[in-house]
Amino acid sequence: MPARYRDALNSLGNAQITITRSPDRCLLIYPRPVWEVKRAQIAAFPASARGFQRLLLGNAQEVELDGAGRALVSPEHRQFAKLDREVILLGMGQYFELWDRTSHDAAEEATLAAGIPDSIGDFSF
Repeated sequence: MPARYRDALNSLGNAQITITRSPDRCLLIYPRPVWEVKRAQIAAFPASARGFQRLLLGNAQEVELDGAGRALVSPEHRQFAKLDREVILLGMGQYFELWDRTSHDAAEEATLAAGIPDSIGDFSF
């Protein structure tokens, strides 16, 4: 975990995170207090979203950062996200995404090719 992110985690009072799977085939990393709120929201999904509950809640693992700010990513999570050598960690505001570099680059190219979605309206860059 880069130092600037470790500092943000420490400001929450701990270095505990929760790692789970994403429908985008990356890993989602939440600071523990943020995860607790998100977990309650996911648990309240309707029965029609049971598969996403399993994906997100059933695969969530609590992890503590070590003294050097490293987190152990389980073999199951590494395999799911195809994490091998080169990875990218994205800060997404309240959480992080951990991607395999190749998968991230392909997803980003697909996003750029699709253009700006109508759903973001008049947002200006």
